[in-house]
Amino acid sequence: MQPVSVITFGEILFRLSPDWANHRAAMYVGGAEANVAAALGTWGDSVAYISKAPDNGLSRQALAQLESAGIKTDRMLWGGDRIGAYYLSQGADLKHAEVVYDRKYSSFSEIQPGTVDWDALLDGANWFHWSAISPALNANAAEICREVLEAATRKGMTISTDLNYRSKLWQYGKTPLEVMPALTQYCHVIMGNIWAADMMLGVPLNKAAVEPDTKDGYLQAARESAAAIIAKFPKCDRVAFTFRFSGGATHNLYYAVYYTGGELFVSRQYETNEVVDRVGSGDSFMAGLIHGNIHNFDPQEIIGYAAASAYTKLFRTGDFNLTPRETITQMM
Repeated sequence: MQPVSVITFGEILFRLSPDWANHRAAMYVGGAEANVAAALGTWGDSVAYISKAPDNGLSRQALAQLESAGIKTDRMLWGGDRIGAYYLSQGADLKHAEVVYDRKYSSFSEIQPGTVDWDALLDGANWFHWSAISPALNANAAEICREVLEAATRKGMTISTDLNYRSKLWQYGKTPLEVMPALTQYCHVIMGNIWAADMMLGVPLNKAAVEPDTKDGYLQAARESAAAIIAKFPKCDRVAFTFRFSGGATHNLYYAVYYTGGELFVSRQYETNEVVDRVGSGDSFMAGLIHGNIHNFDPQEIIGYAAASAYTKLFRTGDFNLTPRETITQMM
């Protein structure tokens, strides 16, 4: 295996975006953690992706798409019968009702605890990233996350997570609040939004601050939630929250914050009426956080780069953000 700076771990997926009027559908390779890896690879960072896929030609073609984005795939697990999929109209949002998942019995979801040497798979890397989507699949997937997080901890890796909540997952009798705090305790960097922090980690949201729907109120709530996360999870010393408000099919207002060292850093605010594809913008933000940290950006540069990265994804079709680093830097 080739040494890398970053490893991301999660389920590889196919996205199908039907165009019923013209009797066709676009197909993309994606998955939250693959999206993070694709952005990092595009920016020249050394990154590997771990998932599991059946050993067939379709999987090889999917991996070729990852490799074309600069992702190393030599740590992939092989076996099982299928790659999971999801169906979403072009330009729609994963957080809303339009998405339909087809992920049962996928190779990744059927990884069994105690069957993988995670210490060996993580060798030669410094940063490990996972997300809340993986433990949402089933009880075994949650246990797999614990195994790999313990291995990353033993190896002294910096660990990050994205508190991305998907309402159509978490169907196996456990709530996020019953699973995520125990897994998040391993993390140094936690990203999400103030509502996910409340729902998934039990960090109370200052509802009085957000009720007036003002930026000052949201920033106050973000500062309080981030400080509470760091108090609750002693390994964590960096928290980032995004704020994205959609006013219709295309309108988006976006900004983000980064809390570290007791100080809140706020990004530039972006606004657009020309959204092409919302999928993967949060993953682009996470990639920007990782990129800024591994290159020793200062906190304001980190949040500036991450927010600009998320914004540029809104104008790219597909799950991956292949926007060059120079373009993002200029936007900052």
